Amino acid sequence: MTVPPIEASQIGTTAAPVRTPKKTMDSEVFMHLLVTQLANQDPSSPMDTNQMIAQTTQLASMERLNALSATQDTALAVQQRSAAASLIGREVTAAGDEPLTGVVTAVSFAGLEPTVTIGTTQVPYSQIASIRTTESAAGTETGDSTDTDPATGTEPPATTTA
Repeated sequence: MTVPPIEASQIGTTAAPVRTPKKTMDSEVFMHLLVTQLANQDPSSPMDTNQMIAQTTQLASMERLNALSATQDTALAVQQRSAAASLIGREVTAAGDEPLTGVVTAVSFAGLEPTVTIGTTQVPYSQIASIRTTESAAGTETGDSTDTDPATGTEPPATTTA
């Protein structure tokens, strides 16, 4: 069995993993910087321990704020899902290029934002401009209806004509 010779162009062409730089500072980057700083400090003038403690405290605060932000994002998503589900059977108007009014027949949670189905059209929850509750749907036979502001859940002020 013969072994082919190694060409000079083949040396160093193994697939080494490419390191992609991080775009955000996280605890891993902070700890790497801190260890590098400690390893390269001047022994006659060591790093101030108060600064090190302050930096570590700032890192812990940043991580807690990131965790709190993630928790708030999750809470918002749950709140949107609940609000979107409560629209089933109610008449809504969706804003957009062409406003669409109709009864919500279904809600989908497949994407990042809930979508409601008005007739055969799916509309993102954030495009709901108004919600209309019919009295007959609430159990009375009058057929009167009232507009409700989806942001506050309250009725608009009454208008009078002279």
